[in-house]
Amino acid sequence: MTTTLITGANKSLGRETARRLIAEGHDVWIGARNAERGQEAADALGGRFVQLDVTDDASVAAAVETITAAGTGLDVLVNNAGVPGPFADPLALTVADYEGVYAANVFGVVRVTQAFLPLLRASQAPVIVNVSSGMGSIAATTDPSRVESGAVMPIYTSSKAALNMVTTQWATALPEIRVNAVDPGYTATDFNGHQGHQTVEEGAAPIVRMALVGTDGPTGTFESVEGPAGW
Repeated sequence: MTTTLITGANKSLGRETARRLIAEGHDVWIGARNAERGQEAADALGGRFVQLDVTDDASVAAAVETITAAGTGLDVLVNNAGVPGPFADPLALTVADYEGVYAANVFGVVRVTQAFLPLLRASQAPVIVNVSSGMGSIAATTDPSRVESGAVMPIYTSSKAALNMVTTQWATALPEIRVNAVDPGYTATDFNGHQGHQTVEEGAAPIVRMALVGTDGPTGTFESVEGPAGW
């Protein structure tokens, strides 16, 4: 059985991804900061709960110990947890504002991935999916025909652009692992006050698709609901 860990999986895209992968036969670990909400999601979906705060070294180390002790191994890591950051005048944003968002969206992904690499390397078909955004695409944010071009969110957008580059670098450094980034699209979630035009089912589709790739699947790509996305 394929074992999958999804960070930030107690709600929205993470929860829907967990639901779909459990339906595909995966043994899914629901990673969440809040133990009550995470356990509720795991119980409701038929998964396993592991407390996991991607911004905290001790929490991540404890999660590795929990999953290792359970003996499930780990085949797929979905780095879904992230934060939007403050919505304010771009020129009024501070370095501390940037640090808070990067702590989750970039450094958190690096922390979790590096911590779980030993388990992933022991898998016969390891996969890493980094949940990014079209807002992190220079191609999309500079295209007047795209909705992303009208947003001015330098912290969130740059954090996702950084995550995209981390993805391509890991894909090169880890040829034995399928490493890809995903743009779920403008999905109605708590993240954006449910303003997105897509459902969570639609937004989770490319995440699930990339979580299911085999050893001959793509790596170092940026995928969206429609297919390959521009960097």
